Formats: sequence, C-alpha cells, structure tokens
Amino acid sequence: MNINKLKGHIPDSVIAMLPDTIAKFELNTPLRLAHFLAQAGHESGGFKAVNENLNYGAKGLMTIFKKYFPEGTKAALYERKPEKIANLVYGNRMGNGPEASGEGFKFRGRGYIQLTGKDNYKAFDAVVPENLLETPDLVATKYPLLSAAWFFHKNGLHKIADGGATDAVVTSVTKRVNGGTIGLADRIKHFKEYYSLLA
Repeated sequence: MNINKLKGHIPDSVIAMLPDTIAKFELNTPLRLAHFLAQAGHESGGFKAVNENLNYGAKGLMTIFKKYFPEGTKAALYERKPEKIANLVYGNRMGNGPEASGEGFKFRGRGYIQLTGKDNYKAFDAVVPENLLETPDLVATKYPLLSAAWFFHKNGLHKIADGGATDAVVTSVTKRVNGGTIGLADRIKHFKEYYSLLA
C-alpha cells in the first residue's frame, strides 16, 4: 500500500503521521485506511479542525443541546461562552466531574474524530508517552490522527471497514462514527477517492 499516492489529496502533515498510525492501529489495508481517512477527513472539515467548536448562540444551544437548554433564559446566560457550555453539557458524563470541576471543557472534543470526556482521554493516554490528563491539548496538537485511529480501533470499525468498498459499508461506518448519517455523500465521495488511490 503506497500512502504517497495520497499526496495532494490529504495534507502532507497527515501523510507524515500515517506510518506510525497505521502500525499502531492496524489500518494496514487499502479498505481500512480509505474508510478511516474518509471519516477523519469529514469529521475535521478536511483535516483542519482539531478542537470542538462550542461557540453557540442561544438558538443553537436550544437546538443542539435541548436537554440542557429547554428555554431561552438559560440559553442566553450560556451563549457564546464555550467553556461554560462544555462544563454544563459534559459535566457528570464520560468520567468528567460536575459542571463546577471544569472537566467538561478540559476534556472537550479534540482530534480529527473528536476525543471527548475524561474516560476517553484516560484510555487513550495509555497509548502515548505524555500525561494527557495533565496536557489534554496534545490530542489536538500532536495526536489528532492517532487519537482518531484509536477511536476507530476501540469502536470495532476495522471489522465494518473490512466489509468492502460499497456505499452500504461507508454508511455503517458513518453511523458508528457520527451516530447518524450527517455528511454521508461527502464521506462516500472521499472514501472512493482514497480507495482508488490506495487499492
């Protein structure tokens, strides 16, 4: 499998991270790698976003986080305050302490496939030499691809990816990554592009 064929299709910085990522997380077939890159690329807006954007207005909060913002008064207090939003919506979940602990924001989504929550940071921490609980920003700066591959591996996406190069398989992988099928057409397009280069 020649990863240099991906040059010009994904950023050089991502290609540079691929050998280590492929070796650590068994992304060692054209099918697996193409599925992985299509998902990571879509989730990060073309390998650009490495930090979760929580800069929501009141209307957005009431739409996306209805459970926490059922009405406008509370949403108005939190709008455009990413740290407050993260601490509320991620507090007491995924291993994070309560809202006041600040862990919701500390362990907010980072990486090409957003690693979120203290439990996930702790589990991924076992893979890297640094202490991610002390320096969680490393997920965004040093390990955006490796953390995404860890997520892929942890969630059994290899087995699904091994199912083939069909739109149905891309849909199955997407549902596991996204929880739905948001951006499916883009994911399918990029899967086909990467697979044709790698196969």
